[in-house]
Amino acid sequence: MSVKESEQADQSDQKDTEKQQETKREIYPVTDLEKGIIAWEHEEDPLNPRNYPPVRKWFLLSLVSGITLISPLASSIFAPAVANAAEEFNETSTTVRSLGVTAYLFGYGFGPLFLSPLSEIYGRRIILSIATSFFVLFQIGCALAPNFDSIIVFRLLTGIGGSACLTIGGGVVSDLFEPEQRGVAMAIFSAGPLFGPVLGPICGGFIAQGAGWRWVFWVLVIVGGTFTLFVMIFNRETNPVIIIQRKTNRLRKELNRPELRSYYDDSSNQKSKTAHFIHRITTPFQLLFRSPIVAVVAIYIAVIYGCLYLLFTTVTEVFQNVYHWSEQISGLSYIGLGMGFVAGQVAFGLLSDRVLIKLKARNNGVFEPEMRLPLTIPFSFFVPISFFWYGWSVKAQTHWIVPIIGLFPFAFGMIGIFGTLQTYVIDCFPRYAASGIAAITVTRSFAGALLPLAGPPMYKALGYGWGNSLLGFVTLGLISMPIMFNRVGASLRKSSSLQENAAK
Repeated sequence: MSVKESEQADQSDQKDTEKQQETKREIYPVTDLEKGIIAWEHEEDPLNPRNYPPVRKWFLLSLVSGITLISPLASSIFAPAVANAAEEFNETSTTVRSLGVTAYLFGYGFGPLFLSPLSEIYGRRIILSIATSFFVLFQIGCALAPNFDSIIVFRLLTGIGGSACLTIGGGVVSDLFEPEQRGVAMAIFSAGPLFGPVLGPICGGFIAQGAGWRWVFWVLVIVGGTFTLFVMIFNRETNPVIIIQRKTNRLRKELNRPELRSYYDDSSNQKSKTAHFIHRITTPFQLLFRSPIVAVVAIYIAVIYGCLYLLFTTVTEVFQNVYHWSEQISGLSYIGLGMGFVAGQVAFGLLSDRVLIKLKARNNGVFEPEMRLPLTIPFSFFVPISFFWYGWSVKAQTHWIVPIIGLFPFAFGMIGIFGTLQTYVIDCFPRYAASGIAAITVTRSFAGALLPLAGPPMYKALGYGWGNSLLGFVTLGLISMPIMFNRVGASLRKSSSLQENAAK
């Protein structure tokens, strides 16, 4: 065979491979009026959110990501000001004071249980608009609170409203982006839940010092209200189930064919509407308790997230008591965590989709959600480093820059784990993406609310050195979990009875 013939053969093989991979891309359902099934008009239907122009996709994602930054920021912004509010209301109980901060996270735990499935039943846009409005209105209640108990109640209610964006945003990512693009999209979206709690104490310290604790909430009203207004005006429905159902309802009237049904309609069986609604509203519980892979992922993320909030309970106190920083600038001690989040976000955004595309090519163009998981292993090794570094540098009272740098690896590793596993759950259950993220959010929120309560007695008994070392040994042992995900993730995922319906 000549060189020219060889080159032609190689080009032919390459074209065959490209065609083969194209045929393995996701195929969208198409309307079949003869069978009475309504779906997309064709593969390139502009009504399909996956076919939106890139500018529109990223704009819609930025809207959700904006409010998703404000909501987690509200979880910790009150922390530097809680002492001032407790002093004004003569509240001396440390447990009650802690509840003033953590009650918000309990709201994060309850809200997704019903808000996420409602977004899959009635649409992302309407539920997100209602919930964020709820979030803003009860911030006003916090700002006007007549006593400390009312602050706790209003914080709980604002947490419920603020939780919607955390889970519905995951559904929006699933609606808009193909699996090969979700890594970058999730890197942008997941920045809020991790940057927000870090920025909160920094902002809260300056606001409380300069204008008083009530202005912490007024600032949230102003900023949150602005973003909520943008969401209500510019956001669009992206849930394909809702879009096709609305199209079906319209065509039933226009064509006078009441028998038409949506391709996504799974309520055409013997279940009553009430039973179907109950089935859908309990989807987060079903994913958490009937899908082994979601359960173990949720537990792992919950432990790591709880460790983050355990750190939050000591960082400000350490830099005020050990390094004698003022209340106003003590929030700057979180800068190490912030820089770690930035670096982790960049690394995750650059690597996640590239690794998936490479592994998909090796698998003859066939996508498997587990292709997302290899990154969790290297990221998990960074997490325990911080606990030993930070704890013993504080114990030895080294220069303040040493413990701040020591917090960097934890943040870097956590954001890689967080982003990778959340995207993996979306890849596993694209139709129930919001409910899948809700299952994770519920467990991590309760861990973030409850584990910090064990912080003061633990550090009192063990000190900062051994107390943080205990957390270091725990997270060191947890490295085995990402390894397990990579080895048995596929079998755990496929063992769930929800898998088939979720991929429809």
